[in-house]
Amino acid sequence: MKMTHDLRFRGSVLLGISLCLSLNAFAQLPRANPEAVSLSTSGLEQMDQVIAESIGKRQLPGAVVLVARKGRVAWRKAYGSRTIEPVREPMTPDTIFDVASLTKVVATATSIMILVERGKVRLSDPISNYIPELKGEGREKITIELLLTHRSGYAPDFDLKERWTGHDEAVKRLIKEPLRNPPGARFVYSDIGYIALGEVVRRVSGGTLDKFARLNIFVPLGMRHTSFRPSRALKKRIAPTEKRRGQMSYLGDSAENAGVEAEEWLRGEVHDPTSYRMNGVAGHAGLFSSADDLALYCQMILSGGQYRGVRILSPLSVAEMTRPRLVTEAGWTRGLGWDISTSFSANRGDLFPLGSFGHTGFTGTSIWIDPATRMFVVFLSNRVHPDGKGDVASLRGKVASIASGAVTDLAVTAKAVLEQSQYYEALNREQRRRKGFRFKR
Repeated sequence: MKMTHDLRFRGSVLLGISLCLSLNAFAQLPRANPEAVSLSTSGLEQMDQVIAESIGKRQLPGAVVLVARKGRVAWRKAYGSRTIEPVREPMTPDTIFDVASLTKVVATATSIMILVERGKVRLSDPISNYIPELKGEGREKITIELLLTHRSGYAPDFDLKERWTGHDEAVKRLIKEPLRNPPGARFVYSDIGYIALGEVVRRVSGGTLDKFARLNIFVPLGMRHTSFRPSRALKKRIAPTEKRRGQMSYLGDSAENAGVEAEEWLRGEVHDPTSYRMNGVAGHAGLFSSADDLALYCQMILSGGQYRGVRILSPLSVAEMTRPRLVTEAGWTRGLGWDISTSFSANRGDLFPLGSFGHTGFTGTSIWIDPATRMFVVFLSNRVHPDGKGDVASLRGKVASIASGAVTDLAVTAKAVLEQSQYYEALNREQRRRKGFRFKR
């Protein structure tokens, strides 16, 4: 009997392992040799040296880079260390990162577009339709689209020196927050605008942003390690950022009276100080994810809103999200959530055409997607570890240039030129609509 029991136990364990492996396989994009998707292995290998040089200059402790093309991962590699203090841990490809402002597009903007598809929200609607307390001093002119494109008139962030905590307190500050510019007048990258959008998701859906995104984006796509406020079980795989002391310095708080708490590492707790005050769930920051999970999201966008039979967005929603909107007289453009061509676009590198799009995160993260080459680049680092002094602004662009420079198809050149031409045509239509100047190539 005991032998039978042992055999059954071992069988169940093997079945469990088999199921887990099956789920893991399903939860990742298939892989291919670079040459199988017309990428040069020797070209991609060029990033090894540039990343190693940046690590040597202490611009970051380590990174994970994933490059995919034609629906398959051609490059997935970990560099350097996940932690260097208090002890050194090697970086691994499955490391989970605080992705900071990637939250804006992956969670918040996507959730808003899902609600648009369901007829619950309209891009042209004033936000006061959903948050009636936002009224007076021109606030009624703030539309959902203006919030998504950072033209709402809000400042970049709340006054960090004010003392408060909790989601409800954040909403109180949102309601009384003055506009710094008339709605639509200027492009100012604003966390406040996305905090407002997160609140729209909550009020319209009846559930918090983290729950809505989990049920409608992350779970359907198989993004099993993507969440706000990740579980303690994942802590060892999470790349830490700074000590709590460092985060408190952004808030103008003194760590002298914080005691032991000031010396604790932020590992699985959001680095962004405003999101931290909101208990880790906010429209602008708070999401944690891995390169494999973000690859599923990027492929969904490249595939017109669906992946492996699971549809998250309609093709028209993806097209609307990635259509260029003129946001400055200098010709800068944004999509709905997405960055296309602004001062924040350095992670595009020098070769991806202007029809491509992406986003960055303060902690050292970025994604860039190019429909012309049918590829994307995920760059994840915790450049703020250990002391907040790292800098990957240049490195992210170099990695994107190396990845795009590794493309070997001759036909893709014509497609990239066409994509760029279509971008300029769309931009000129936008300018005529706004009666602005004509964009010069």
